[in-house]
Amino acid sequence: MSVPSAIAVGTEVALLKNLHLSDGRRAQLAIREGRLGSGPAPAGGFVLDCAEYLALPAFIDTHMHLDKALIRSQLADHDGTLPSAIAASHERKRLYTEDDVRKRAAEVIRSHVRHGTTRIRSHVDVDTIGGLVPLAGVMQAAQDCRHLAEVRTIAFPQEGILSDPGTARLMRSALEMGCDLVGGMPHWERTPEDQLEHVKFCFDLAQEFDRDLDLHVDETDDGAVRTLEMVADEALARGWQGRVTAGHVCSLSAADVEYVRRVIDKCRQARMTIVSNPVTNLMIQGRADRGLVRRGITRIRELREAGVNLCFGQDCVQDGFYPFGRGDMLEVALISAHAAQLGTSQELDFALQAVGENAARTWRLDAYGIEEGARADLVLYAASSWQEALTLQLRPEIVLFEGRVVATNHLLSALA
Repeated sequence: MSVPSAIAVGTEVALLKNLHLSDGRRAQLAIREGRLGSGPAPAGGFVLDCAEYLALPAFIDTHMHLDKALIRSQLADHDGTLPSAIAASHERKRLYTEDDVRKRAAEVIRSHVRHGTTRIRSHVDVDTIGGLVPLAGVMQAAQDCRHLAEVRTIAFPQEGILSDPGTARLMRSALEMGCDLVGGMPHWERTPEDQLEHVKFCFDLAQEFDRDLDLHVDETDDGAVRTLEMVADEALARGWQGRVTAGHVCSLSAADVEYVRRVIDKCRQARMTIVSNPVTNLMIQGRADRGLVRRGITRIRELREAGVNLCFGQDCVQDGFYPFGRGDMLEVALISAHAAQLGTSQELDFALQAVGENAARTWRLDAYGIEEGARADLVLYAASSWQEALTLQLRPEIVLFEGRVVATNHLLSALA
């Protein structure tokens, strides 16, 4: 296959010809005002012949921490557990400046784009350690990169709300600054009563500001920690169906079958999204296990079978929680497929959905994909199928955002 050496970054594409879709179909679509549509290309517009490439919708990362990214080398070594990772990050967080966060976040946004992701939902710490500095920095980075990707921010109380007095006020200020979603971490509170109060505070804030919620939930090996049911119950009681995301949900794998069935059904009724982050949780969870070490991920199979919307997220890039990562959702999908034992053709198709259309459902997009009305965000691979791109871990040859070429990747290889 030829490389798109003649296509310059910044090119506005008017027509996509000979699109090869993942289901084997061929298509031709025009681009007008950044959206896909039918009909001929606008006069004089650039025609991109996609015959030699597999076309996929650009990926969506539903769970990222842009404010923490790229600080790993500046932290003291720790034992790898979640509490130690949080503690190790405290000192660095006290040293944050808006410009520091802005530069690191922008670098990771650009890395996402190079790897084919044009929508990122980022949790941002809001607490009495860093105040609103992390949020201001990430929002500035999102503005700097608005020509490359769309970034939505989540006010995330990493240190708790009741356990970190002053955070409740900061959370409100974050929403007033324009933060897109309300975050939470109820299992970090000391008692079940405090955990429930934490959940109710987050929903109160979401209702007041008319925001969706995206909470860290039960990121622990302890099957007795059960704030997921609190979240699902609150969503149902307040009519917040389809507007709540729960990330991690690791403890569900250690819980008893009766609870698992009950809470998964409630998640289904509440039309919640569960975001699993295997790349990080494989690293963090099960640290105290010996012999048979738990994988540290949620019950992906049972959630899928119940019809709960399920996504995969990058979560971390070279921070106190995870030493690797580059914002590559193809890599995330491959690692997640290993962790969740996804191997059949149907299961591998699900791996694509988990970083694509399922994530679009979480964002509540009116249109997504390679279809009329969708934003013209595409990735083109030198591959014949999604499974080939996944297996070979290819970089996309071309990345489009709103119909404009925002990244190209060229790999030249020679073998005697």
